[in-house]
Amino acid sequence: MTRAWILPVLLTVSGSLVAAASVRRGSTGAAAALLLPFVLLAALNSPLAFPRSIGAAEALRRSAADGRPVVYWRAGCGYCLRLRFRLGRGARQLHWVDIWRDPAGAAAVRAATDGDETVPTVVVAGRPHVNPDPAWLRGQLPPPVREI
Repeated sequence: MTRAWILPVLLTVSGSLVAAASVRRGSTGAAAALLLPFVLLAALNSPLAFPRSIGAAEALRRSAADGRPVVYWRAGCGYCLRLRFRLGRGARQLHWVDIWRDPAGAAAVRAATDGDETVPTVVVAGRPHVNPDPAWLRGQLPPPVREI
């Protein structure tokens, strides 16, 4: 779990150091302007940008029951971040598995990608798809339930 937080922490510490140097020179406004992009990048590269992860076994069980795809991802992956944001609210309909937190999830990805841990790997109806087009994946989601 700590591996997922290394990049966000490094970005936050780096931004803080740059901002502190700016404050020392007497420019607090510039310090705030410099710190903000570092904090935003840290947030985007943290597990907080993704829906709550579950274990691979639980994700596969839920997928078998409701037919929703399973997404294997890891923090700091730009392609995973792209998929997450291009799916928008639809991302919450998927079952997300963080391969850095779940060894079974990492093993499932390696089995699907000939030994690599290439993410995002999405399993739709039992078939793995490596780095699928977000528009295609959105089409695989069940229609939203509308309450009357």
